[in-house]
Amino acid sequence: MSGLADRDCVPCRGGVPTLEGSVVAELLEGLEGWEVVAGHHLAKSYDFEDFAGALALADRIGTLADAQGHHPNLHVAWGSLGVEIWTHKISGLTESDFILAAKIDAL
Repeated sequence: MSGLADRDCVPCRGGVPTLEGSVVAELLEGLEGWEVVAGHHLAKSYDFEDFAGALALADRIGTLADAQGHHPNLHVAWGSLGVEIWTHKISGLTESDFILAAKIDAL
């Protein structure tokens, strides 16, 4: 699944099924360090030596998210940044979630 980071997120208008099973497993192989939580969302944590580093990455992710029209949940804390991604409109995973995760890692 190389090239996920080179693609763009597609806005979800609802009414599409969430991804499951082997499709999720195949897309997950294209990511490093991400996990699927309860079949619902992607999650990853980044470690830093201070609060400023976590906040700086959160800011860069925010800019990326606005450009892609796809917004993750960010949990900024001293020494860490937690990222959760899912397509809120359908409360589950779509291909765009994996694309955004790859783009975040490319930052």
